Amino acid sequence: MSIKIMHAADFHLDSPFDSLSDEKARERRREQRELFMSAAELCEKEGVQAVLLSGDLLDSERSGFETSELLLEVLGKLNAEVFIAPGNHDFISPLSPYSALRFSENVHIFKSSEITKFSFPGKGFTVWGAGFTNSTSPALLSGFKPVREEGVNLMVMHGDLNMPKSPYNPITEAEIAASGMDYIALGHVHSFSGICRAGDTFYAYPGCPEGRGFDETGEKGVIIGNVGEGKCDLGFVPLGGRRYEKLCVDLTEKKDAVSALLEALPRDSGRDIYKIIFQGEYDGDLDLERLQEAVSDRFYAVSFRDNTRIKRDIWAQAGDDTLRGIFLRLLRRKYEAAQTDEERSKIVLAVRYGLAALENGEEYRT
Repeated sequence: MSIKIMHAADFHLDSPFDSLSDEKARERRREQRELFMSAAELCEKEGVQAVLLSGDLLDSERSGFETSELLLEVLGKLNAEVFIAPGNHDFISPLSPYSALRFSENVHIFKSSEITKFSFPGKGFTVWGAGFTNSTSPALLSGFKPVREEGVNLMVMHGDLNMPKSPYNPITEAEIAASGMDYIALGHVHSFSGICRAGDTFYAYPGCPEGRGFDETGEKGVIIGNVGEGKCDLGFVPLGGRRYEKLCVDLTEKKDAVSALLEALPRDSGRDIYKIIFQGEYDGDLDLERLQEAVSDRFYAVSFRDNTRIKRDIWAQAGDDTLRGIFLRLLRRKYEAAQTDEERSKIVLAVRYGLAALENGEEYRT
């Protein structure tokens, strides 16, 4: 027997989006709610029987009116059992919507730091879990002695794997292996972990469903598939939200930064938020305001960083009676004796790294 699940975590609904304008921050919060609705629609389309939400569904212990209404309406309409394990951002408290709102009968919230269970004998599965009751949590899985229920045994929990000193429910692979679960749905890490296994127990982090900063780049989504007793057939499904991306533009040997930037831009960046990093050697005027005007319509939002260095003659100090001079003379002889462009390029790169080391600087690889 198997059960079809959706595993999602770290929606962080009602995030402030401080790096964006007030108008775009409001729009992004609205889009977060829309993405949550899209995930619910995907559940219905896929015939999901259990939704596992492993923490930080909300960005704080409170929620705005629109988000509270969204949770009640969307979760209540699902033809699936829903399980919420509060995390360090949306921990259980008297102010929490998990305490104040009256959810429909298909929504089950782990309101204690003690591991408890919800059993559905007629449906052939049991879901175990525990929630944060503060912004930090001790090791919730430590010392857990499983008594498996008949059918598929699942667990939903927010926590930090292989981080023994973490204040956010540190979890070990040994504890996962000893849990007796068929699958543990984890939250807290904002990137997809892949479907992993410890002993006979499968586990995964789905990552956040949509990035909120440049530490959360790339495609984001949820996990969907079937879990059975001792078996697992799960896959990552992108939700198609806005993406945060970084783009490095090398200005070495470039005469105009705008032209170099336009040449490097991807075609499908209009919905996304980009950080563009200029690097290499460049003697021109890097006018960031002009660059912003040139490409602002190509992104939802864009920011720039100037990591360029002034172009210089790398052999200029080869005649000096210094360690630097000796180093340059040695490498210049090798450069002049090189037989191919590839050899010469490697020598130039070695010179740049050597000079950077001598100057306690940093050379960017081109």
